[in-house]
Amino acid sequence: MAATPAPPATPPKPTWDPRKPDQPFPWLRPTIRIRLTLLYGGMFLIAGILLLSIIYLLAAQALRTGNEPLFKIVQFQSLKITSNNCPGISSLNSAGDLSLAEFNDAINACMDHERKAALDNLLSRSLLALLGLAVIAFAFGYAMAGRVLSPLGRITRTARAVAGSDLSRRIELDGPDDELKELADTFDEMLERLQRAFTAQQRFVGNASHELRTPLAINRTLLEVHLSDPGAPVELQQLGKTMLATNERSEQLVEGLLLLARSENQIIERKPVDLAEVAEQAVDQVRAEADAKGVTIRGEHRPAVIQGNGVLLERIALNLVQNAVRYNVPEDGWVEVTTDVRHGQAVLIVTNTGPVVPAYEIDNLFEPFRRLRTERTGSDKGVGLGLSIVRSVARAHGGHIAAEPREGGGLVMRVTFPV
Repeated sequence: MAATPAPPATPPKPTWDPRKPDQPFPWLRPTIRIRLTLLYGGMFLIAGILLLSIIYLLAAQALRTGNEPLFKIVQFQSLKITSNNCPGISSLNSAGDLSLAEFNDAINACMDHERKAALDNLLSRSLLALLGLAVIAFAFGYAMAGRVLSPLGRITRTARAVAGSDLSRRIELDGPDDELKELADTFDEMLERLQRAFTAQQRFVGNASHELRTPLAINRTLLEVHLSDPGAPVELQQLGKTMLATNERSEQLVEGLLLLARSENQIIERKPVDLAEVAEQAVDQVRAEADAKGVTIRGEHRPAVIQGNGVLLERIALNLVQNAVRYNVPEDGWVEVTTDVRHGQAVLIVTNTGPVVPAYEIDNLFEPFRRLRTERTGSDKGVGLGLSIVRSVARAHGGHIAAEPREGGGLVMRVTFPV
C-alpha cells in the first residue's frame, strides 16, 4: 500500500529583516518636511512673482500714460540746449542749429529712454527683494514644517526603539487633541496590548519549561538507577537506554525553550565582552567532539569588544560552532572561526565544509524545530533550536545574523554587532 504523501509545508517566514542600503545623500531623501518646505516656499514664491508682475505692469502703464510731453516748442531761433540725461539733444545741438522737428523727436526719445531705465531699475530691485524674501520664506517654511512634524519624529523614534525589542517604550504625546495626538495614543494602546501578549507568551514558555524540568530530572534519575542494575535483562537495558536518550533530548528541548524565551528580551545589563574570548571558549568546548569526528577547527580571533551579556554571547558562538562540526563532511572537514572589527561593527564569522545547501533553504534553518532536509524528530544532532536562539540573542544585542551557502558545500554564518 502506497504511503500517503505528506501535505506541503507552510512557506517559511523571513528569518530577519533585510537592512536597507544606506543612501549616498541622505539629505536628498524626499521627507515630508522637505515636501512641506517646498510647498510653503513655492506658494510664497508664486504669489511673489504674481505680485511683482502686477506691480511691473501697473508701473509700465503709468509711465506710458505720462510719456506724452506736456508741451511742444513750435518756434525757436538760435536756441542752444545741453542735457546730461538726453545726449541726443547735445549731439544735435553741436552739429548746428536745431530744427523744430529734430528737437521734438529728441525730447520724445529722451523720455522713452528714461521710462525704460526707470522700469529696468524697478525690475532689478524688485527681483533682489523677491530673492531675499524667497530665502526667508523657505527658511520659515522649513522651521514651521519641523515644528508641525515634531510629533511624527517622536513617534518614529519610539517605533524604532520598539523595533529593537523594547516594548516598554511609550510616546505619551502631549499637546492639543489633534490628529497627531490621536495617532500617538492609538500607537501607545497597540504597544500596551503587544507587550501584554508578548509577556504572557514568555511567561507561559518559562513556566511550562520550569514545570517540565522536574519530572524530566526524576525520569532521568530513575532510568539511570535501573540501568545501573547488572541483573537487569538485556531487553530492559536497551529500552532504558532508548528512554534515557529520549529523556535527554527532552531536557535539551526544555533548556533551549528557556534560553529562547529569555533571549527575546532586550538586554538591560550590559558589560564589555570580547568576541575573541567568547569564540575561544566555544572552540574549547567543542574541540573534543570535533576531534572525534575528524573535523579541524581553525581561525583567527582578533579583539572585538562589544557591550552585552557574556553568557548569551557565548551561546551564540557555541551553537554556531557545534552546528558547523555536527553538520560537516565525514572526512577532511574543517571549521573556521573568525572574529574582527570591520566597518565599525564587531563580526563573528563561522565557516564550515559540509553538504551543499540550496539558497532557498537558508531561511528554514533559522525557524524553530526546522532542519535541513530532516524531519522534526529524525535527527540526533540537536533539537532544532540552535539557530533560532542565535538569531534571538543577536537581535537582543542589536545585532544581525546572515547565512549564505559556501561554494563547494557548507555554510558561512556571519553575525555582526554594533561596537
